Amino acid sequence: MQSRFDSCLSRLLAGVPDAGEKPVLLAISGGIDSMCMAELFRHALSYPDFAVAHCNFCLRGEESDSDEAFVRSWAEKNNVPFHSRSFDTAAFAASGSVSIEMAARELRYRWFAALAREKGYCCVAVAHNANDNVETLFLNLLRGTGIRGIAGMEESGFVPCREEGSAPVPLIRPMLHFTRQQIEGYMVSRGIAHHDDSTNSGTEYRRNKIRNLVFPVFSSINPSFVKTVGREIGYFSDVCDIADDYFESHRKEVADTCDASGGCRISIRRLMSLRHWRYMLYRLLEPYGFNSSSVQSLARVLSESDTVAGKKFLSGKYELFTSSDRIVIRKTEMTPPGSGFPEWRLTGTAISESEPIMVIRGAGNYFFNGSSFSVKVCRRSDIHTLRQPAGVLVFDKDKADFPLLLRRWMPGDWIVPFGMKGRKKISDLFTDLKYGQIEKEQAVMLVRPPAFDALPANPAESGNADEPEHHVIAVAGTRIDESVKIDADTENVIMLTRNAGH
Repeated sequence: MQSRFDSCLSRLLAGVPDAGEKPVLLAISGGIDSMCMAELFRHALSYPDFAVAHCNFCLRGEESDSDEAFVRSWAEKNNVPFHSRSFDTAAFAASGSVSIEMAARELRYRWFAALAREKGYCCVAVAHNANDNVETLFLNLLRGTGIRGIAGMEESGFVPCREEGSAPVPLIRPMLHFTRQQIEGYMVSRGIAHHDDSTNSGTEYRRNKIRNLVFPVFSSINPSFVKTVGREIGYFSDVCDIADDYFESHRKEVADTCDASGGCRISIRRLMSLRHWRYMLYRLLEPYGFNSSSVQSLARVLSESDTVAGKKFLSGKYELFTSSDRIVIRKTEMTPPGSGFPEWRLTGTAISESEPIMVIRGAGNYFFNGSSFSVKVCRRSDIHTLRQPAGVLVFDKDKADFPLLLRRWMPGDWIVPFGMKGRKKISDLFTDLKYGQIEKEQAVMLVRPPAFDALPANPAESGNADEPEHHVIAVAGTRIDESVKIDADTENVIMLTRNAGH
């Protein structure tokens, strides 16, 4: 076992910067796995310098203190530098509303990383073994961590819980390919002392339930199941690498600017053209915290539904919308811009500074609701044709003069589209234009500020209190109202040009 450990350790340390110059920090609990690692380090041919770090989680009273004393005694006996720290793990778990297991993990790795940086250790070594790896596989399957979860633990990586702005601390697992049975055989044959954690025999924690209730059943079916599953984990890891390559090779052609700090825009057409589009969708949504049911629901919409537009999904910090041709992910925290404009009442509905609103007081450039606008005023005689490019609207300045308001769509908005006689709800116009949820939220209404004395004091007096009606004189970049059209008497024209935002 020693020669195999030496070979593994040499290979792992070859990938750690400064491994030949700086000592290794060993995470030692006093249990059989970590004490085996400590002894193997002590007898390693290369005998790298190392120190010991012990966490006292204060969860088992005198037993926890006894573990700390035991590890300290071993370190002093073997002239190994010793570090220890006590944690109020129960209080930390309660304050963060996490399990004791997660709290202990957070506390120990945070301390290991800080200690390694402070004392100049090249890496942290932990004693996870082959059984731990198989247990992790099943825990990940139960949690639903996706394809990467079935690849198990990596032999090397970085300490989790990295502090903002700090360099990552390397982590190695030199015991990962040794089974617990092999470790026990080594320790017994050499009479090496260790402490047993009394909670390991219980079933309070999830990992212990798998270890003590599930694994005995597997062992009765296949006595070598840990080795068998361990071998399969290696294959799973290779498959994960292949899947990573596939994802990276297609990511940029399917999605624009995907990052967890901002958002993402996914082309539905390009996504659906891929053979493994469901996997691509899962990987694209994974950084934003959408759960498996949301991903499955969205995949079902894309593959089975005739109407893709208008779907909405939420995760903790992000929201996802679908339109007819794209999927948009964005942060949910949206701070409306202050307008610096007094409260306007639109047919009984108050729009104040807490609402997204912009006042157009004259010609100029404006930015509102994700789009940029340019407003110009010109003589009617300067316009040679009323047929304008897409996104450009022209209307009679005398019929709709400044100030004007830009705001988002509200239920009850209506317009008499140019060339028509009857009213049309903006919501129906959206349907005609095949707008999805994103387009609806990005739509911008141009309205006249009404006179306060022309408005009823009670919104219910304006008609239907549940859906008050608002006359819109233009939907920016799309339609103008019949009432503001240019005619033979028009002298001055307002030209509104909308440039689509991102």
